[in-house]
Amino acid sequence: MPSVKPNAPRSRTAPPEARRRQLIEATIASISKHGISGTTLTKVTQEAGLSLGLVNFHFENKETLLAATLRHLADEHRALWISKSSLCEIDAATKLQAIVDAQFHPRICNRRKLAVWFAFFGESRHRQAYRKISGNVDLERQNVTAGLCDQIIIEGGYQGISAQAMSRMLEGLFDGLWLNILMYPDRFTRQTARDNVASNLNLWFPRHFPG
Repeated sequence: MPSVKPNAPRSRTAPPEARRRQLIEATIASISKHGISGTTLTKVTQEAGLSLGLVNFHFENKETLLAATLRHLADEHRALWISKSSLCEIDAATKLQAIVDAQFHPRICNRRKLAVWFAFFGESRHRQAYRKISGNVDLERQNVTAGLCDQIIIEGGYQGISAQAMSRMLEGLFDGLWLNILMYPDRFTRQTARDNVASNLNLWFPRHFPG
């Protein structure tokens, strides 16, 4: 069973935030195996090696636990890409590359977490929750990416290119490559995904992203 179970005795005295994190990690594991519909509080507690009473103490119901799980993933992702893309001492192209690298970082882009993202995408009743929790984070990244593309376009003197269009295309690439990594792991890896994005950046901004 899951590796968290041997730690269950210690978790009985864990601080509340650590306990919540343990339950969120168990929820990620459960959704990756059973989907959202198949994930129950009982399965989460079994995954975490905790009692049902503990999950009910920390989360009012399944919906609040799902919301906390999605927010955890969104915050984790944002913290990674913003940590480097906001540095003043690096140029726009390096910042844009940092956003790409964060998108395919193993802590973010792994089959277990990708399964959770696409579970929220795929189940209609949970899309509204996704938009409410992650929509602003997605929009923030898209706006930052557009701003970086605009700087690169000006620096490179590129003609006939829209920064907003490039940003939207990158978002589409990210989502499509995430799906391919999840569905076809034998053909799509994090490295091949990065290579695909690099090829597109080279086509759009060859002086900033040489082949």
